Amino acid sequence: MRGLRGAAFAPPKRYDAMPSPRYPLDLMIRRLGSAARFSEAELHELRHVPTAIRTIEAQRDIIHEGNPSAHCCVVLDGWTCCYQLLSEGRRQILSFHVPGDLPDLQSLYLPASDFGMATVTRASIAFVSHANLRKVADGSAAITHALWRNALVSAATHRTWITSLGRRDARQKFAHLICELYLRLEAAGLASGHSMLMPLRQPDIADALGLTTVHVNRTLKGMRNEGLIDLRTRRLTILDWAALRAVAGFSSRYLHLDD
Repeated sequence: MRGLRGAAFAPPKRYDAMPSPRYPLDLMIRRLGSAARFSEAELHELRHVPTAIRTIEAQRDIIHEGNPSAHCCVVLDGWTCCYQLLSEGRRQILSFHVPGDLPDLQSLYLPASDFGMATVTRASIAFVSHANLRKVADGSAAITHALWRNALVSAATHRTWITSLGRRDARQKFAHLICELYLRLEAAGLASGHSMLMPLRQPDIADALGLTTVHVNRTLKGMRNEGLIDLRTRRLTILDWAALRAVAGFSSRYLHLDD
């Protein structure tokens, strides 16, 4: 399996209450609360939902495609991806996930995963049992609404990725991915000034955009030479936001960040 090492990470069977007073799920709660107004009681329930937090090294599986799951994952730190494998072992990355994201929320309702999930970087993951998440949602219409909205925004993002894969050329695909990642990181308070951490390796980008690593390298060099971006020591700076958006034909509507 290219880019991944070892068996899927085994989530703990026992879910302990979060010991940290800092409330590790606060970034997720902030994301969910972007379109829902939570009461103090609802915030308390979300902050104290029992979880198990584990740190997983880079390029390791978290979930294997087809395996049943009894929990949802919340990214607390680092980057993860969802992917599917073809019969000959090639990988198609379906999405990238950053802190605050719930990559596998659909597993709350679907019995087995139709994709794998892996770390891109070293990452801290909170495992929330389906039973505990359903209990919190069943007690609050606002939380249920926020979870459904999150799932629908994920679906909108997948539709936009399908359009990119099917109809945009390599330069447009790459520009579109950069625009999306920057806005998502900015919304999470993890990027500003059109500069962001860029831990993705060229094989990761190739697997996400349906390109070869050679094509990714050539496209990256071209965008640098055009003065669109600068990439140094895993930090990407967008030098001309308007021009990059124009190249991508990018509209942020599908991210619903302004709702």
